[in-house]
Amino acid sequence: MADDVVRLDELLTSLDRTGPVPLYFQVSSAMERAIRSGEIPPGARLENEIAIAQRLSLSRPTIRRAMEELVDKGLLVRRRGIGTQVVQGQVTREVELTSLYEDLQSSHHEPGTRVLEHDTRPADAATAEALSVPVGSDIVYLRRQRSTDGVPVAILVNCLPPEFADITTEQLESKGLYQILRSRGVTIRVANQRIGARRAHGDESALLDIDKGGPVLTMERVAYDAAGKAFEVGHHCYRPDMYSFSTTLVAK
Repeated sequence: MADDVVRLDELLTSLDRTGPVPLYFQVSSAMERAIRSGEIPPGARLENEIAIAQRLSLSRPTIRRAMEELVDKGLLVRRRGIGTQVVQGQVTREVELTSLYEDLQSSHHEPGTRVLEHDTRPADAATAEALSVPVGSDIVYLRRQRSTDGVPVAILVNCLPPEFADITTEQLESKGLYQILRSRGVTIRVANQRIGARRAHGDESALLDIDKGGPVLTMERVAYDAAGKAFEVGHHCYRPDMYSFSTTLVAK
């Protein structure tokens, strides 16, 4: 991540102030080209709107609209206490039966894990039904914050059958959950999965470093082994500026 604030003076010297193309569009287009080419690197912090507007003799609404265009395209993000920053690089995930840890590694990102909760607790009705265990029986409950290249990207909640109670926090911090399960002989075969969206609640905004109550992507998953037994129930939420799902549709 770049430590210095990027000034846009040289980048925006060729604005046509008398032509038909709106100034905000010229500003956003020039910045987009610089971001996509790497001239403005991932993680770079930009000056605030007032400073940019004053230095370029443009109105603040013009700069604000240009910035909003780039935020909407997923190229910039506004972060509390930091300001406007170039996105580090969104993680695009194929809708396949893989873990986020594996997806980050395969896309040449550095995954990081912070274990927030790791214990056994009574299964509620929905989890018990999914895992085919009695209601109130002990299950393994995991809640983790996943980051990519040091930036928080997801909060992962997983519920496992009691036979996995000996999985350690150290293992969870250094490996993906599916890697751990495969090493224990689990053959991951199929999953039922639902993707959605909602507003962040509880401590999610702070953990994902987004605005309070901001939007998050969600994924609900029940995964089954080769014998058809459920071994995982997942409830995950993701930063939408850092994460997306991708799938291929084929006409019938």
